Amino acid sequence: MNPHQLKWDHWIDLYCEHWCVARNLRSTTILAYRDALKQFVNWAYVHHFDLSPESLTARIVLDYVVHLREDRKNGGSAVSRAIVVIKNFYGAMVAYGHLSPNENPMLGFPKLKEGRVKLPVFLSPGEMSRLLAQPKTLTVLGLRDRAILTLLYATGIRASECAGLLEGNVDLDERTIRVLGKGNRERTIQLNMRALKALDVYRKARGPQSPDKAFFRTKRGGPLSRKTVYDRVKKYGREARIMKRVSPHVLRHTCATHLVQRGANLVVLRDLLGHRQITSTQIYIHATAHDMKELAANHPVGKLAPVIEDLIEGVRLPIDHPPRRRPDEKRQSNRGPRASPRLRGEPV
Repeated sequence: MNPHQLKWDHWIDLYCEHWCVARNLRSTTILAYRDALKQFVNWAYVHHFDLSPESLTARIVLDYVVHLREDRKNGGSAVSRAIVVIKNFYGAMVAYGHLSPNENPMLGFPKLKEGRVKLPVFLSPGEMSRLLAQPKTLTVLGLRDRAILTLLYATGIRASECAGLLEGNVDLDERTIRVLGKGNRERTIQLNMRALKALDVYRKARGPQSPDKAFFRTKRGGPLSRKTVYDRVKKYGREARIMKRVSPHVLRHTCATHLVQRGANLVVLRDLLGHRQITSTQIYIHATAHDMKELAANHPVGKLAPVIEDLIEGVRLPIDHPPRRRPDEKRQSNRGPRASPRLRGEPV
């Protein structure tokens, strides 16, 4: 194996298994960081075979940005995440003493211009109704999948939060669940009656479980993985013949969008979704743009002119009836253009 490749692997292991763990990052976050670094190293190995971690330059990283945008067709947020991971990685290597601050290739790296902010994809009420009707409730797995779809839509929780839900975190008497979100922040979510019933039916069909075990179980009784949650949601999206991309995160967007359309308070919605900043929640205000057509049709400007006519009784508005021309103006217009006056002494 290339010795530079070994050093890359060692530094990545050091970053993920020590630096990230010391920062108390979630395992899924650490895995995403490792995948992002591995993807970069694999690209660098193809284009710069003898590249060592110490010899990386800003020019090479910029070439990688072009590769992500043009070859992989990544959006602005995906490219920014990849660069942030590389920056944090080299910041950790400086802290460990493997590089001096002046040797950090990401020092002074240009700030990338943010790409176009995309509105979140969400399902219409009709599409959501078709999706929820797909699981066959004659089996325990069908009841489980219906409970998953209902819970994702009713609460907006993430796929990882759904897969990591423990039996002891589901309190059907209090109608609440406790989930562990990003940054190890725990929050309690209130359940509506439909989600409560779906969870209750699945629990009774599944049988009793110890509080420290996963609430959603596989066919063999093991805990459900995040990937399985994604796969099941996508499967039912295809069966419902929904042309949009369907995923747990789309159901999260759908939950938030439908609540905003019904007048939900953004602060309450922020706490429901587990956002740290309310700016992350404000994007769902723009997701209701399809209501703008109805809003424009109901605008009071359509009734404004009749109101003015009623207030000024007997007066015709100039915008509706142009003013009449005076008789002298009418005669002048029939004669054609008026001749300019002749000065005294000017020859005829």
